[in-house]
Formats: sequence, C-alpha cells, structure tokens
Amino acid sequence: MNGYAGHVWGLSLLAAACALIMVHLLAIRRTAGFSLTGAVVLTLAVAAIAAVRGEPPHYVAGVALTAGGVVAVVWATGRSRRHRSARRSAWADYEAGTAAVPLFAALAERDRLAAELHDVAAHRLTGIVVAAGAALRLADRERTGDALRHADEAGREAVRELERLTELDATPAGFTEVDALAAAHAADYRRTVDKAPAGSTEAAYRVVREALTNAARYAEGATVRVRIEPADDRAEPVRAGGDHLFVVTVTDDGGTAVEPGLGTGRGLAGLAATVTATGGTFRAGPHGEGAGWRVRAALPAATVLPLRRWPLWRGTAALDYALVALAIALSLGASLMTAEAPFGGLLPALVTVGLSGLHAVPLAWRSRAPGRALAAVLSALLLWWACDRAGWTQPPVSDIFLVYGWVELTLAYSVGVRLPWRRSLFAPPAVAAVGGLALASGSGITGSRTAAWAVLAGVLALPALAVWSWGRHTARRHERLRAADARRRVLLDGDADAAVSAQRLLFATGLRDTALRHARAVVAAAEEGDLRAVREEARAGLTALRDLLSGLRAGDDADDAPPPTVSGITALAARHGAVVRYVGARRPLPATVEVFAYRTASALMAVGVTLTMRTLPDGVEVSGPAPAVPALERRLRALADAAGGTLSTTDRGAVRVWLPEAFPWRSE
Repeated sequence: MNGYAGHVWGLSLLAAACALIMVHLLAIRRTAGFSLTGAVVLTLAVAAIAAVRGEPPHYVAGVALTAGGVVAVVWATGRSRRHRSARRSAWADYEAGTAAVPLFAALAERDRLAAELHDVAAHRLTGIVVAAGAALRLADRERTGDALRHADEAGREAVRELERLTELDATPAGFTEVDALAAAHAADYRRTVDKAPAGSTEAAYRVVREALTNAARYAEGATVRVRIEPADDRAEPVRAGGDHLFVVTVTDDGGTAVEPGLGTGRGLAGLAATVTATGGTFRAGPHGEGAGWRVRAALPAATVLPLRRWPLWRGTAALDYALVALAIALSLGASLMTAEAPFGGLLPALVTVGLSGLHAVPLAWRSRAPGRALAAVLSALLLWWACDRAGWTQPPVSDIFLVYGWVELTLAYSVGVRLPWRRSLFAPPAVAAVGGLALASGSGITGSRTAAWAVLAGVLALPALAVWSWGRHTARRHERLRAADARRRVLLDGDADAAVSAQRLLFATGLRDTALRHARAVVAAAEEGDLRAVREEARAGLTALRDLLSGLRAGDDADDAPPPTVSGITALAARHGAVVRYVGARRPLPATVEVFAYRTASALMAVGVTLTMRTLPDGVEVSGPAPAVPALERRLRALADAAGGTLSTTDRGAVRVWLPEAFPWRSE
C-alpha cells in the first residue's frame, strides 16, 4: 500500500510540474490575457480536485491559496522572460539599424530645406515678378517706382531668408508673423485665435504664405480673405485623441494669371504634408461659382495628453503582485491545510488574516517605493509580534517568519537596487533586528530571550547583508549599462548632426550658385532702377529654384531600410505613401521603445494611411486605422503585450497601441 501511495504521490508531483511548465510556457509565448486565463484555470482545477476528494472547505481554501500563489509566481516569471526576450530582440534591431541613422537624418534635413526653399524664395520672387510685370505693362512712372521699391525690399528679404536657411537654428513662425504677412499683402484679415502649439503656428504661417503667393500668381486684382478662427465643433469635432482645432482659411474671388510658368509644382502638396504631419487636415480647390479658390487647413490648437497607467499584469507589477499572492498563500494557505481548526478560533483567524494582508500587500510597492514597502512590512511584523504576545494570533509569529521571512529579504534586495546606497543602508540591520525579535519569541527558546534576540539578529544579518549587497551590485551594473547606452546615443547623435551639417553645407553651396545669386542680382538691378532686369533676374531665380528643387527630389535616396527609430518612421511612411503626424513634445526615448514604436507603425503602414505618434508623459502611443486582416491585429496585440503596453480600439475604427517609456527591464 505504501508503495502504491508513493507511486501516486510521484505521479501527482509530475503532473503538477508539467502543469506549471505549461503555465510558464504560456506566459512566455502568449499574451497576458490568454496566459493569465490558463493560470486561473489551473488554480481552480487544483482546488476542484481537492473538493472532489471530499476534503473539508478550509483545506480546499488552503489548497486554492497555495496553488494560486505558486502559479502566480510561475506565471509572472514567464512574463518577465517574455519581456526580456522582446527587449533583447528590439535592442539587436536597434544596434543593426543605427548605421543608417546619419544617412536618413541627412535626407530628412534635405527635405526640410527643400520645403523651406520653396516657401521662402517662391514667395518673395513671385511677388517681385508680378509687381514688375504689371508696372512694365502699364508703363506708369509711379507704378514703376513702387515696383522698384518693392523689388529692393522683397529682394533684400529674400536674401536674408535664403541665408537663414543654412543656420543651425530656426525659430518657428508665430501668429505675429502671420499678422505681418497678411498686412504686407493688404489682405482682408481676421484672427480670433491667440494661442496654439509652435508646430501649428508655423504650419498656419506656411499655409497663409503659400495661399497669398498663389493668389498673386493666378488671381491678380482679386480680393483675398484670410481667416484664422476656432473650429466649429459640429464641422470639426474634437478629435478622439484630445486635439482641439482652429481653422485657417484663405479665399479669393478669382482673377487673371499675370505670369505663366512661375510655379514650382510642389506648393500645395508640400502644404498638405506639413499640415497633416502637424496633426491637421488640408483641402484646396475651386470656390464659389466663379474662378475663386479656397485653401483650408484645420490645425491643433491644444492637445490633452492623458497619463496612461498599464494594468496590474504589465511590467514589474506582474511579478510584484504575484509575490503578494505567494506571501498570502504561504501564510494563510499552509495554516488552512495543516490544522483541523485553523487559527484557533474566529478572533485569531480575523487578526491573522488581517496581519497577513498587512505583511504581504507592501510587496506591490517593491518597484515603486521599496524603502516604504520594507518599513511597512517590518511594522506589520512588529504588530504581529505584539498580537502574538497578547495571544490573539495562531500560529505564532516565530513560525510565520520562518516561512515568511523571504518577504523581508526580497525587499532588502529591492532597496539595494532602487535606492542610493546611503539611503539603503538601513535595510540589513532593520531586517536582522525585527526578524531576530520574531524568532526569539518562539516557544522553543529557553533562557534569556534578549540574548537569543542578539544572537539570532546577528545570524540574520548575514543573509540580509548578502541580498542587500546583491542588490547594490545589480544597481551598479545597471548604472554602467545606462552610462554605456548614453555614450552610444551621444556618439550616434553626433554622427547624425555631422551628416545634417554636411547636407546643409551642400545645400548652401547650391543656393549660392542659384536662387541666392539671382536674389542679390534683383537687389542690384532695383538699386540701378532697371525694372526689366529686376523682372528677368526674379524669373531666372524662380527657374533656378525649380531646377534646384527638381535636382533635390531626383537625388539618390537610401536603398537601405530606414533605421528602426521614431525618426525612421517618417522615412518609412514616405516609402509607403503614408503620412505620420506627431503630437506632443518630441524627446529622446529609450532605444527599445523606439524600436517597438517603429515595429508598430510598420505593421499599421499602408498607402494613404495617416498614423499618429503621440508622446505621453509616461510613453508613446501609435494609432491609425484598424487593420482589415485579423491576423495583423493579433500581431499588433502580441507586439504591444511583449513591449509591456496595451492595444485598444476606438468607435471610429482605429487602433491605439500604447508603449510605456518607463517599462522597467532593470532586472536583466
């Protein structure tokens, strides 16, 4: 019979081990929700087996608690391994793709300079050509004088603005610049919006400037109206992401084209890209019954950036709460299974359950506030000791600490990892003193309990000091890794800056030989009073500008894949015919977060799609139209889960993937 019982016991252990391995593998390979369901099913199955065998209710409850604690830790360790594996993969992609960062930084700078060149030079030179052409046709002396003065002023402005393009820093235009621009063109102007993000005001300035330039080219003599007003919520509802909008509208009632061939062919397309990237919408087309034209841009006036909190099963919170479950399981579950009358009565049961919770719950603060968590646990242990002395608890605190002491040691390790070493020195002696007091109160101690306390505290000081030192060693290793990462980031940023500077120098050389030379010639001709030369030089400048822009667009693009970074998403979108708009303050992100954001955007990328990159205080959010293929949505959900984030859907048919910036993989 004993052999049969031993055989059954061995098979039970084997089955339990296999079940735990399955839970661990589920946590590694599947998403949090799916694997957590498996863990809960296993816990309920173990409790059900005990109930089927006819065990008393308190025993079944003890089995459920103990099994739940063990399963929770196994599941949480599997989740940690899943996250570490995802981080290693992301870091490998980042390391492999950083070689392309300088190249794509140079390409992005090239595109920015090309857009600025079009906006600045085309605006000034077009105005000069229009004014000079009109004066030459009318052959009016007063009109000729006005045209020469305008050419001199606008030419000098063009020279200054073209030279500014090669400067390292450029201040975005605000509403003040828009006001001055509208006044210079004598437009019918009204603005009722006072504040907006810098990106929106810069986009508004570019919209108004391009629209006024086009009106001068193609609608001479037309009345031009410029309006900057808050959006009508019925026509432009507040976006689901929290963006409040204002609208820039420029309309004319039609006119005549003064000079053919002045356009560069990319003004409206560039505006559409600029407005969309800022987070707005853009439309341009005929207006009214005549030959009028309207340009309309809706731009963000303010953005609400909510602070996201990830669920308890994300990040280190999964392991922290699993440790809480294990601590409660070991203190209460064991008592429920090993005694006929657990806790010795109702009052001791209530006190013991309450003390178990007070002693276990602070483990949930292990990652966020380990010092406070350790103080709370030691206070709960002292309270337990006092209740034990009053005879209110069963089993005694000495027995509890023998099974429960790993809680204090775990928190001593966390204090060593998370806190500066001077602030964390309290941990080993505090654990030793309180733990020694708990053990010295046991019934097996004879003689002086004070002496026993001193001896036991000295013995406990060794493991407490060991785990604290281990934590300090881990903290130093993390600091070295962070410092190495920061040095690599500085070097990479330096290479990118050097590539941008080289591109700017190349661009400046092209400017000096083309548009800038003609702009200076316009000024010289205006000073000499040669209006015909003014017009010819301005037209030649526009032609040179068009040729330069065509040459930039035809330049050799990178054949390599864009780097897996947030900045690389823009280049990826250009290849797919998509648009990326950025909301929130751009700031450096951890390398792994940038890779996860790039992977998410890549999965959502499609022709004509607009993606939104939203920077939040505690991470980034990538959103776009929901994938039409279910397999792709499952891939996105798995990606978000592996990164420690979440995926959600909106009632507008969009998906949002949130990636936490502070997701801690510090245990690696």
